[in-house]
Amino acid sequence: MNIDRSLFRAYDVRGVVGDDFGEAQMFAIGRALATRYPDCGEVAVGRDGRLSSAALAGALIDGLNASGADAVEVGEVPTPALYFAAYRTESRSGLMVTGSHNPPQYNGVKMMINGHTLAGDDVAALHKLCVEERFREDSGNAGMRRETRVLDDYVEAIAADVSLKHPLRVAVDCGNGVAGPAARALYARLGCEVTCLHCEVDGNFPHHHPNPSDPATLEELIGTVQSRRLDVGLAFDGDGDRLGVVDDAGRIIWPDRQMMVMARDVLADNPGAAVIYDVKSSRHLAREVARLGGVARMCRTGHSFVKGTLRETGALLAGEMSGHIFFNDRWPGFDDALYAGARLLAVLARDPDRSSAIFDRLPQSVSTPELNVHFEREGSQHEFMRRFAVEARFGDAEVNRLDGLRVEFDDGWGLVRASNTTPSLVLRFESDSCAGLRKLQSLFRAQLLKVDAGLDVPF
Repeated sequence: MNIDRSLFRAYDVRGVVGDDFGEAQMFAIGRALATRYPDCGEVAVGRDGRLSSAALAGALIDGLNASGADAVEVGEVPTPALYFAAYRTESRSGLMVTGSHNPPQYNGVKMMINGHTLAGDDVAALHKLCVEERFREDSGNAGMRRETRVLDDYVEAIAADVSLKHPLRVAVDCGNGVAGPAARALYARLGCEVTCLHCEVDGNFPHHHPNPSDPATLEELIGTVQSRRLDVGLAFDGDGDRLGVVDDAGRIIWPDRQMMVMARDVLADNPGAAVIYDVKSSRHLAREVARLGGVARMCRTGHSFVKGTLRETGALLAGEMSGHIFFNDRWPGFDDALYAGARLLAVLARDPDRSSAIFDRLPQSVSTPELNVHFEREGSQHEFMRRFAVEARFGDAEVNRLDGLRVEFDDGWGLVRASNTTPSLVLRFESDSCAGLRKLQSLFRAQLLKVDAGLDVPF
């Protein structure tokens, strides 16, 4: 089987359809999954709204069946609805065909087997099976395939768990991703007045990429919230597992600040609980969790790594700066932006103040959004980081090497790490002052260019 190793990333399979892979490769991945996990039970399979997703999901199911695994097709749903369907099976196994927030020509698959999200060596092992074509044969007992629909049950399950003290006026921007119909139905079901932006599923993403980590994609949402004087705006990525938030003043509330509000809600009912955050998050999040009586734990970036740490520690809340939020108190602990949005609305509705005033109470520093340094070739970011880890010098500062280099100073911190989804470096900075932020960026810029003078550093 001709299948590129670069497709098999740290926590999913992802590439350009037609250039990197197609139905033949997806069929092989289905066979590899059924071979490596012969006791995976019935596997739920969902897909996002990309033009290639229906055919790829069909090939994936055919591959599962060919090597003896049963599949239940749940159709076009957000990734959290697929997880919801998987948790209703005995095996808690689910596969989601999605390109997430990437441009429309991308696609791939996120994988959960027996409640465990595949990452790292588990994903790499699938590539080896595909290349060697060492697949389990069905021995005359091909897997079964059936269809079911879960979206209505998923919306009703959230509505049964979350209630709002009073209705809010909410703008929702789904960027024509698959979350649109569910978001519209859910927040209306909670009693909100919902203004929908691009909630119709369109795999071409004609208005903007569904990526709430990119401030440019939130401009229309900001304008809508401000012009209509709404309470809050919610944005979702292409498959509905990442949340963006805009307050009533039109300010972007990044996920680490969202987590501070959500931690208050969780820890009020569960004193002493653990809260997990990724290396890109503000140092104020850990301090706020401790102030609220919780235990803060830093982990690697990546939804699979966060989910694994959550499972190991029994934490009741977890999140990362990309917008993946995991509730494990009353919800089953998978990343679910629609549910996280509902929980946030419930917190805001209980408070007499406007959302901007609620967020203003939180500790605040000067910080950047995620910044990127791009490379032309996949894998170059990891090669650069290997050199950077050896050659970079930061004096007496504390260097955390959990995921890239997070360098802590008295008045702030800076991070540089290799992206696991695109050929790029991811950087973020936070300081107590604008002058301190400029100093941090200047220091990191010098160290980056010392390793590679040709880098296009965006600061």
